[in-house]
Amino acid sequence: MISVLLVDDHELIRTGVRGILDNAPDIEVAAEASTGEEAIDLVQTTAIDVVLMDVNMPGMGGIEATRRVLRVNPDLKVIALTVLDDDPFPSKLHEVGAMGFLTKGCPAEEMLRAIYAVYEGHHYIASDVARKHTLTEWQGNANSPFKQLSSRETQVLLQILEGQKNQEISDILSLSPKTVSTYRQRIYDKLAIKNDVELTRLAYRHGILTDNSSK
Repeated sequence: MISVLLVDDHELIRTGVRGILDNAPDIEVAAEASTGEEAIDLVQTTAIDVVLMDVNMPGMGGIEATRRVLRVNPDLKVIALTVLDDDPFPSKLHEVGAMGFLTKGCPAEEMLRAIYAVYEGHHYIASDVARKHTLTEWQGNANSPFKQLSSRETQVLLQILEGQKNQEISDILSLSPKTVSTYRQRIYDKLAIKNDVELTRLAYRHGILTDNSSK
């Protein structure tokens, strides 16, 4: 059972998200918080696996709250929830350790996919967020060849860099293995590389991967 902490200053949003998660047999909402300060207290006293963290909250806010809950429990998996797909804050949450990025208008199925993915240690970017926040924007490298990738290619790229095979990527992103294979080849073609080894080297060269990268 995956235990989730909902962090959002709007009760209506929390109620809506809880309604989605209550329908998943292997996910439970263990606690709710309306502020970052409450979230920090809760992760110290409650068994939590995944935190759904609102980006824009009064007081401490989602960025600092993410930093601090991960300081309390580095094993937590944080998914940032933004209102708009062009919200400037997801990149900052990535820097402090968030593993997932969703907009509050994403389909229920995608929210569940994201929770399952980060729980297993994978990064997950919603397609609408990826469209606005590519890996190169997160890393501040405007001249990187990775900026030419589409949002879906960016999603697949993240999984490849984590060592996932086509079937595993298929399961995480709800794509057929054949479609994943097609995206993988498109990535190779766009980046002028031939295999995952060359992709990894390129990712290190342009700062997408670092020696202390997340899992």
